[in-house]
Amino acid sequence: MIRIQNLHLAYRKTSVIKGLNLDIHPNSIQGIVGLNGAGKTSLLNAIYGKTHFQEGIILYEDQPLNTKNIAFLETHNFFYSRITGQEYLDLFKWNNPDFDYAGWNRLFGLPLDHLIDTYSTGMKKKLAFLAVLSLDRPILILDEPFNGLDLETNEHLKDILKQLKTQNKTIILTSHILDTLVSTCDTIHYLNGGIIEASYLPNEYANLRSEVRGKGFAS
Repeated sequence: MIRIQNLHLAYRKTSVIKGLNLDIHPNSIQGIVGLNGAGKTSLLNAIYGKTHFQEGIILYEDQPLNTKNIAFLETHNFFYSRITGQEYLDLFKWNNPDFDYAGWNRLFGLPLDHLIDTYSTGMKKKLAFLAVLSLDRPILILDEPFNGLDLETNEHLKDILKQLKTQNKTIILTSHILDTLVSTCDTIHYLNGGIIEASYLPNEYANLRSEVRGKGFAS
């Protein structure tokens, strides 16, 4: 289990996370939903260790969470210029040389021999996700993973996440599009005002829809 207790995070004295508490159960898909600017990315960065938080603790199996346990798909991914998709993936082979890149790419259909500079936004997202998968970490953090994907890949991604859950992965993902979380997650946590205001199980998702209706969420 990942346990977050009394987390406080501020940028230049502006509080973003304000005493947040959250338990994230293992072998599950956990969604975090909130309006743009609610602090979703800041929370993920804090969990990953990318952003320093001023107060609180984040534990994994009762020990301080180590970045080596996490694979992180950021909203915007960095790619070196003038390299191909295959050359990018080759950078990750040291970690898991037996990972079946070709097999996975039959699902994504990426032209790995082409320069990444020629890729669309959705293709870059799929390439970055392939690299994240190859790390084979017990925790996956995915920040807006459905952004830029076509409808078919969107559905493939949902199926992949559900399969990863059966492989003892703990998956945390964010979205401002509620339907992508409702059709994927075991629990959805509503981030508002710097705290987790409520957590919803699948049989409570109708209540979540009522809660966020009219607050600017996309369906």
